Amino acid sequence: MSTSKYAVVKQHLLGAIKSGEYRPGDQLPTEDELCKLYNVSRTTIRQALQQLELEGRINKIQGRGTFIADAKSEIVHHMLAPIVNFSELMEELGRRSETRILASSVVPAEPPFQPQLDIPEQSPVTKLVRLRLADDQPVAYETIYLPWSLAPGLSNEQEIGSLFKLLKEKYGRPIDRSLDTLKPVIADEAVAELLRIEPGAPCFHIRTVSYLQDNTPIEYSESFFRADMSHFVIERRYDHR
Repeated sequence: MSTSKYAVVKQHLLGAIKSGEYRPGDQLPTEDELCKLYNVSRTTIRQALQQLELEGRINKIQGRGTFIADAKSEIVHHMLAPIVNFSELMEELGRRSETRILASSVVPAEPPFQPQLDIPEQSPVTKLVRLRLADDQPVAYETIYLPWSLAPGLSNEQEIGSLFKLLKEKYGRPIDRSLDTLKPVIADEAVAELLRIEPGAPCFHIRTVSYLQDNTPIEYSESFFRADMSHFVIERRYDHR
């Protein structure tokens, strides 16, 4: 089990939620109050809250605060598996992969992705919009945000196959782990047009935060996968203590 400070804070807050100390709808103390309570930095508190939010335990409402989520509203499944890039996966399946960059730019950091990356508001962020295809059929549409300071010039890349491979080989920033949140949604008109499906068709919406080995968030993405071409396998590992 991880012994990092943010993991300790997260487990303590999770215990308080499970014990009923915090009930659905209750507001958590502010970040400053939590910093004093646990004697840790604001970064540590934000990482702990970020994980709880991605796991569906809390809801952060801009301008109001952080609130305990209704545990009965969603069932959260934790997926554990090696990180495999899209082209490698398609190769294993015997399918031809393609990644099209639809847009690439530098934008100011703002919610909802700015808190996930734990960077100051208005700081520069590289935004990539990509379409992933298998045998010429769209499979996923994704929007990716990365702090410019961690990968300067990334928006100028003409071709990006594996983003994680590029981050490792060009920028010396290998991804250590990713945390994914998956929800079923229906496609709006814009997503449906890109994925070549009917508006209202089912999709999987996945939010991902990827971290370096020192727990620095380097990537936040939102992806829409066609439900008729995708399914997900959940690998669980058990503690035998």
